[in-house]
Amino acid sequence: MDFRHIIETVGELVDFAGVAVMVIGALVSIPLALRGYRPKKLRAGNEELSFYRLYRQLLGRSILLGLELLVAADIIKTVAITPTFESVGVLAIIVLIRTFLSFSLELEITGRWPWQKEPSKSGNPAKAAAG
Repeated sequence: MDFRHIIETVGELVDFAGVAVMVIGALVSIPLALRGYRPKKLRAGNEELSFYRLYRQLLGRSILLGLELLVAADIIKTVAITPTFESVGVLAIIVLIRTFLSFSLELEITGRWPWQKEPSKSGNPAKAAAG
């Protein structure tokens, strides 16, 4: 087994893991949303979320993790196997699209952009607005 074959296999395994995370996450999110489970990061207060909204948030988390794995697989396969200008350019476009999707999902799930700080828990609106 040569190096190229090992890297291709690792890339394919990470690709599979990314898809598996999204599919399993979609399935596991259903009973979690039915029970009203909300991870700490999704708890924005005492508001009661509908099943639909809660499922979307949990599903979004699964998709985000799956996208991260798919980007990692693309980087492994492209840079380690065929680092030509064309393949790196295609990788750059793929990473840009997936990064945009990740940012959009993060905004949808948390209500803020990834680079924005979490609202202050101290109840001081001036500090929360400054972040």
